[in-house]
Amino acid sequence: MIDISTIHNRKVVIIGSGNVGASIAYALTIRNLAREIILIDKDRQRAIGEALDIQHGIPYMGVSSVRTGDYTDCENCDLIIITAGRNRKVGENRLDLISDNVAIVEDVVSKMKPYYNRGAILMVANPVDILTYKCAKLMGLPDGRVFGTGNILDSSRLIRIVADYVGLNTEVVKGNIVGEHGDHQIPIWSRLSIAGVPVEEYCVDVGLSWNEDIREEMAKTVCGLGAEIIKDKGKTHYGIATCVCFIAEAILNQRLTIAPVTSILNGEYGIKDVSLSVPSIIGAGGVERRLEERWTKEEYAKFKETAASLKEFLKDI
Repeated sequence: MIDISTIHNRKVVIIGSGNVGASIAYALTIRNLAREIILIDKDRQRAIGEALDIQHGIPYMGVSSVRTGDYTDCENCDLIIITAGRNRKVGENRLDLISDNVAIVEDVVSKMKPYYNRGAILMVANPVDILTYKCAKLMGLPDGRVFGTGNILDSSRLIRIVADYVGLNTEVVKGNIVGEHGDHQIPIWSRLSIAGVPVEEYCVDVGLSWNEDIREEMAKTVCGLGAEIIKDKGKTHYGIATCVCFIAEAILNQRLTIAPVTSILNGEYGIKDVSLSVPSIIGAGGVERRLEERWTKEEYAKFKETAASLKEFLKDI
């Protein structure tokens, strides 16, 4: 195995060139984050079309090389992004995708593993926590090398809702959702802040209400946004593409950042052998460290309940 620090060529492979994969490739291109982006898909013609469409954009808005390829291109990558999987249908939750998408991930890993020799592997397909766990176990790589987008999109949605409520820019709102990317996600209200001020204190200062009913309504809204978007337009892809770009910048530019992404816990928060989102330091090698924050007893309890629930699903697969 080659040390990831010995080569850094900003090469990205995206496995799956559907709406999510193509949106990620487009976002990476206009952000100039990758030098080379390779799309791999069982529908090669679609991948060719997506690559051509992106590559034909105005040159000064992105100079990445975008092309189609195959699993041999997984060699010497800085980042491999897995979006391949069946999409959620109207009325489904993310866990309804388990059997179909676990089989797809198994197939992807069997084809990728012979050529993989370095780089972080980012799982985007759902249910992301379970697929991250499965991929990490199959790949057998060092801790944190395989991780998933987890609750980064949920946290982004929460920040938008809180910013709208207080009437400020999203940049001043800091907060995370942890746990499962799904129905058991947990907003960490105890650490939510506005310009460094605890949100409850800020709301009192400016004369805004802040209570359990408001928090519950916000949490319910965030949890249901994915299903609402799918009902309205049939799919979600732009939001997650921007979140992947945020993660990719940390990896490709070797600039450490912190985000609530999912990876296999090794005793953090008293939990092992299940993949859940917690605030994590992300760098060139993936998740470099999972942070252990101080939460309330209720937040800890919900987190442990979520871990137990996901472990039950893992037993079945």
